[in-house]
Amino acid sequence: MELKTKYLGLELKNPIVVGASNLVTDINTLKKLEDAGAAAIVYKSLFEEQIHLENLQMEEEMKGYDDRHAEMTSFFPHDVYEAGPEEFLMHFEEAKKALNIPIIASLNAVYDDTWYEYAKKLEDAGADALELNFYNNPREFDMEGRAILNEELDVLAGVKKAVKIPVSVKLSPFYTNPLYVFREMDKKGADGFVLFNRLFQPDINVQTESMHFPYNLSSEQDNRLPLRYAGLLYGNVDATICANSGIFTGEDVIKMILAGADAVQVVSTIYKHGPQQITKMLEDIEIWMANKQYDTVDDFKGNLSKKNVKDPFAYRRAQYVDILMKSAEIFKKYPMP
Repeated sequence: MELKTKYLGLELKNPIVVGASNLVTDINTLKKLEDAGAAAIVYKSLFEEQIHLENLQMEEEMKGYDDRHAEMTSFFPHDVYEAGPEEFLMHFEEAKKALNIPIIASLNAVYDDTWYEYAKKLEDAGADALELNFYNNPREFDMEGRAILNEELDVLAGVKKAVKIPVSVKLSPFYTNPLYVFREMDKKGADGFVLFNRLFQPDINVQTESMHFPYNLSSEQDNRLPLRYAGLLYGNVDATICANSGIFTGEDVIKMILAGADAVQVVSTIYKHGPQQITKMLEDIEIWMANKQYDTVDDFKGNLSKKNVKDPFAYRRAQYVDILMKSAEIFKKYPMP
């Protein structure tokens, strides 16, 4: 069986990419993931907001002991510079040297200039491709959705000019019309789309009456949305497609490829089952392909996309209507006590 696929112009030995997470910050874990069969690694995101927070904390610590007595104007030396992305880039370079598979950098910046600056720094650090992590969390009532999209389109265009490596975009599904967004970003030259960004949201502890931030692992049911959009995008954009969220098994990978994905990203299944889960997933894909007599991934990629499926209503609301019409069937499976 031939599991090779192409994503972001990169030749991957199989469709399974390890998504951005804290897993990839440990070199030993990285090597285990590669040995288990991972085709590429998306390194933990470089968040500009985190750098600003670290700078603020350092400034507060440096000023905390100022002017303690007449001869002490500062407790720290004056030539201490603000923290920047240098430490992150150093760890990224170490990860790049440790791997024989492609490593993709993930970036979430705040200002236009730093999007371009950090993108170039990541390219210089050895990134094989770049993933723009467009994480917008609206807080203003008077900001129009179009303004957010225009800003993201400008950032994408600017990053494409700043670097020579392929650039993908990781998006949330929370746009008025995600398909329009995909089309506009495709026009701007996006080399790939990652479906979708999992937004980390706070929860409330009712016992302590306080906010807390639980781990946000995906569940097996979370793959339905990326599955649908992979099927809609296949054959309608030039960019390659990577499905993300709720992908736990080899069967899940097969579903995404049948819909039209070129690759998938996995994280939660590794947290739950360890790096060896990648090996198991690849074995299951090969067994399925042998049973179906498929020699390559391309032989079945997009077979059940909107472009190729025979049912004209498969990707429309008619599905929902059909389910409602057959609602009595659910009581056969789950009878009321």
